[in-house]
Amino acid sequence: MTEFLQVHPSNPEDRIIKQVVKALLAGGVIVYPTDSTYALGCHIGDKNALDRIRRIRQLGSKHNFTLVCKDLSSISSYAQVHNSAYRILKAYTPGPYTFILKATPEVPRRLQHPKRKTIGLRVPDNAVAQAILEKLGEPIMSTSLILPDEEEMLLDPYEMRSKIGKLVDLIVDGGPCGIEPTTMIDLVDGVPEVVREGKGDSEPFL
Repeated sequence: MTEFLQVHPSNPEDRIIKQVVKALLAGGVIVYPTDSTYALGCHIGDKNALDRIRRIRQLGSKHNFTLVCKDLSSISSYAQVHNSAYRILKAYTPGPYTFILKATPEVPRRLQHPKRKTIGLRVPDNAVAQAILEKLGEPIMSTSLILPDEEEMLLDPYEMRSKIGKLVDLIVDGGPCGIEPTTMIDLVDGVPEVVREGKGDSEPFL
């Protein structure tokens, strides 16, 4: 049965965060809040959980997943960050941005873009997500929670429980999130390129 955990949005209870981390380490698929939308997440090394997320969202093999990281130093373990990219990351993290960078060997190949060998990374400005990342000690493999044939993200955790409760292991109700995805910025070539406009202000990158 799917666990449904309500957590304080700005001061998340440690015992609940421990339950979330336990589910991730056990190979579970979770729903959790971020600073843009609710997201589906799993452990970075768990192929079965990743495949379950693909089935929930009906994603093809070329879909780019995102590594949700605690901070800038965590990003540098999974991506090649040159000086110009570092300055941008330092200025715009944490925040509602996803940055596309060349992946390091630490990133499982199944998470990388098959041709470009890139990975999307982000640092959320959300207390619940940050508490999970702190306790877990590594990134969460994530994708936005939008269901097939729907145009908008799921917003209400109770609606999530009704629609996908049988497909995930745990839903973390951390209060209201938005329905705008992150703004996606490609930094692979050193010159920022806006790939997708979302919640983060894209004006500085245009």
